[in-house]
Amino acid sequence: MALGNPSQAATTNPNNYLIQRRQYVLSYSRDRNGLNWASWEVDAAWLGSTDRQDNFRPDGALPAGFYQVTPNDYRGSGYDRGHVVPSGDRTGSVGDNAATFLMTNIIPQAPDNNRGPWRELEEYGRSLVYQYDHSLHVFAGAYGNQGTIGDRPIAAPSRLWKIIVVYDRLPDGGLSIGSDSQIIAVDLPNSNQVSPDWRRYQTSVQRIEIATGHSFFEDLPTELQTTLKARTSDTPL
Repeated sequence: MALGNPSQAATTNPNNYLIQRRQYVLSYSRDRNGLNWASWEVDAAWLGSTDRQDNFRPDGALPAGFYQVTPNDYRGSGYDRGHVVPSGDRTGSVGDNAATFLMTNIIPQAPDNNRGPWRELEEYGRSLVYQYDHSLHVFAGAYGNQGTIGDRPIAAPSRLWKIIVVYDRLPDGGLSIGSDSQIIAVDLPNSNQVSPDWRRYQTSVQRIEIATGHSFFEDLPTELQTTLKARTSDTPL
């Protein structure tokens, strides 16, 4: 698992349940009926011309005893079915794109957040790949509670966060992470009153750790972890 397991998710913990697939890794909560975090890579190999599949569906990877969230659970809720791992980050094949429409990768998301700064940040990340041939590692998730939706309550999070690590490319074509590597960290309200500019919600990885209880970059040397986590994201407005 690249760059570590932020919550030590495992298949033995129902509220920190680990799902690993080729396209991404995530931690899922049985009690919240929703995702805690997801982790994935984005580079040119993952991006292609596959159309958006739009085949939202339950995730058969959940064990017995977990409620299988369906697209209909969102009907009349006022929330979008919001992707955590974006459809646009998995356009290399039909199977890869379809994997992003499993309901374990979907959260109740305020429409103006989903279609505004969240989407803009997704597109910004992909632009780093398209325009500069960068490779990225991304963590994203949700926390907090602002009520529930559906007959089998699905928690609507109050905050959404994302961390993008931009790998450095070595002269031999390899990838590395160093103290000067670009880190983008944002923490946004899950609200229709959100600013359309995601840059206004830049923060540090350390602050996201405090808010969520997660620990990022655990596979990196301790000194490098400390440096990267303390830096406040400063992508220009």
